Amino acid sequence: MKRLPVLCCAAMAFAWSLPVGAAPAVLAPRAPIPTPVATPVADHHQHVYSPAAAAFMSATSAMRPVSAQDLIPQLDAAGIERAAVLSVAYVYGQPARTLEEEYARVRAENDWVARQAAEYPERLVALCSVDPLKDYALAELARCAASPEFGRGIKLQPAAGGVQLDDPEQVERLRRVFRSANARGMAIVLQLRETGVREARLLVDQLLPHAPGVPVQVAYSGEGEASPQLAALGVLADAAARQDPRMRHVWVDVAAFARPGLSAADARRLVRRLRQVGMERVLYGSDAEIGADVGPREAWAAFRSLPLTDAEAARVANNVMPYLR
Repeated sequence: MKRLPVLCCAAMAFAWSLPVGAAPAVLAPRAPIPTPVATPVADHHQHVYSPAAAAFMSATSAMRPVSAQDLIPQLDAAGIERAAVLSVAYVYGQPARTLEEEYARVRAENDWVARQAAEYPERLVALCSVDPLKDYALAELARCAASPEFGRGIKLQPAAGGVQLDDPEQVERLRRVFRSANARGMAIVLQLRETGVREARLLVDQLLPHAPGVPVQVAYSGEGEASPQLAALGVLADAAARQDPRMRHVWVDVAAFARPGLSAADARRLVRRLRQVGMERVLYGSDAEIGADVGPREAWAAFRSLPLTDAEAARVANNVMPYLR
């Protein structure tokens, strides 16, 4: 109460100091404070792979093993706290290769990834993977779901297993895997290659209804042209925009699009589609190969170059799937 006279006197002194007839200066309005955009809390699309898997994959391109110790510095450089490490065990199911004890190799690779994640339990979560067309797919899903070494999710990459859309038996095998994952409360990370409108409609019409109670994270391969993938994303975006109930638990993984070199026109199309999906259901993932020019930090910079608002980018940066919480 004693400060009031002082303030009043100061105000009067200021008024008396103005020239006669002069009006007090009006302070310019402050510029709005931009929404801070931190780096992503989590990378939802990372890989580690064993020496055995690297040797197997080197049949088509030179690969080297990637361990958790290789990955963590990359995450640190990008300021990313957590990551999902997705097993590449599904590659052993490719139809072009015949292996003795194939399922044993799939189990071994999944277990190797789990041991790598266990070295950094506060930062990494291992998700096993399997070719959904294989006879052992349901058994491996059940084994991973029962093991505390793995997160509550499974990586499926059916195109690597040669899924034929006109083959009812293959589509039914995929449905069985979706139903099993749903019954066990396992999120599905579905990565699609060489996809387009037809494959996206298959996903919405024939697969999503069989996993209504679990998150489905849809990712597209970073290989090839962006246009077919954007067309496929358009099918999902249109379904989300019309509030199709089958899209209720679908999340879009932007790993394929977090790459330098996306044309300005494709960038605008992508952002329009992501807004239809809803930024609250867009996940950051880098799918970065250790040692390549594009790491998690560069992938996030590429994503930030999209014509998004700061608020939209901040929302994506803070989205985290249940298996990483």
